[in-house]
Amino acid sequence: LKCIGIGQYTIIGGTLDDSLGEAFDKTARLLGLPVGGGGGPAVEKLAREGDSMAVKLPIPLQKRKDCDFSYAGLKTAVRRAAEKLAVERGVATIDELSREDKANIAASFQNVAIRHIEQRLGRAMTVLEGEDDGIRSLAVVGGVAANTELRTRLEKLCSDRQDPWKMFVPPPRLCTDQGSMSAWAAIERLMKGSSDEPKDHEVYARYPFQFKD
Repeated sequence: LKCIGIGQYTIIGGTLDDSLGEAFDKTARLLGLPVGGGGGPAVEKLAREGDSMAVKLPIPLQKRKDCDFSYAGLKTAVRRAAEKLAVERGVATIDELSREDKANIAASFQNVAIRHIEQRLGRAMTVLEGEDDGIRSLAVVGGVAANTELRTRLEKLCSDRQDPWKMFVPPPRLCTDQGSMSAWAAIERLMKGSSDEPKDHEVYARYPFQFKD
């Protein structure tokens, strides 16, 4: 999302199906991990024990030269890889796989999922670098922004640009705090004098980030 001010957004790319957070949640459930604290943290924790190259998984949308994301195909590939491994190990279900096997699946999934982000985001940065807005800042937000591996790799993506970008990301403890995010957004809008008086606004079932003239 290109942002040049409060309420001034342009959509550069978006998910075609599942979000990254949903993909982490579904992978956590597939591996039988506890998801009380969220699937993302559970997968990230287990991935630290695994080999990110152990399970071959495809990076999504390699033939599409745009900035959109897709995780449905990766989710299916993870399930199939886990099912194949269960057959090879002679166990009846994915849940019966060893912790080592599950850790390798988690690490491989996380690696490819973030690689997909790196590719699409890198393309978006190239697009913006060719424009006159002077944008060289990346804000990483949402629950998945708490992922240490993601933060590290996106920081490197920014610093490795010919004209380095600055990355802004909340402390991990605030990344999943919906209340804090909503309150801060409200503060920014109030400071700008923005209003949500019902008589002055249309009603949307799903509020669009970008309006067409």
